[in-house]
Amino acid sequence: MTAEPTAKHGCRWPVPPQDGYTVDDLFTLPDLPPHTELIDGSLVFVSPQRIFHSRMIDLLLAGLRGAAPKQLKVLREMTVVLDRRNGPEPDVSVVRAEAVTGLEQTRFEAADVLLAVEVVSPDSEARDRDTKPHKYAAAGIPHFWLVEMAGESRHPVVRVYELDPLSKTYALTGIHHDRLKLGVPYDLDLDITLDALKEL
Repeated sequence: MTAEPTAKHGCRWPVPPQDGYTVDDLFTLPDLPPHTELIDGSLVFVSPQRIFHSRMIDLLLAGLRGAAPKQLKVLREMTVVLDRRNGPEPDVSVVRAEAVTGLEQTRFEAADVLLAVEVVSPDSEARDRDTKPHKYAAAGIPHFWLVEMAGESRHPVVRVYELDPLSKTYALTGIHHDRLKLGVPYDLDLDITLDALKEL
């Protein structure tokens, strides 16, 4: 891999390998911005996030952690290795507790993830709504949630999906506007109203 300087800022950007980057590159390339993802061998950089994005993650983290059984852990913004060319970073992940190996850990295997949650941002709509769900499903992650702002009030909406193991695709099992009340992947009853979000 070589690097070429840019005339404008004098920075040196890595030139992608002919076949694209791999997960190993994602964790070894120097000076990548925080929360860089790998999708189909391409590095994806994250734009600055809105308050909605940050608070919604906080709301879901608190609710999921408070209800989680001991054999599961809830984490934010950790890379999930789907295959050698895909290492996305869900906004929230529920993983098996035994997969958490220490404070220096930077990634999880797809087989360790029970739930992946994406909170949609303007710069990531297509990835969050289409690309990532297909990849999570193909990797066998049993549950996926897609969170967006909706309506004129811009209130939170959580779409809940469950994996069909035969087709390896997600089926929509519910659309939640005010309360996120579920029995899978474990029992959860969470206020997701705009008021709950504003209280954070």
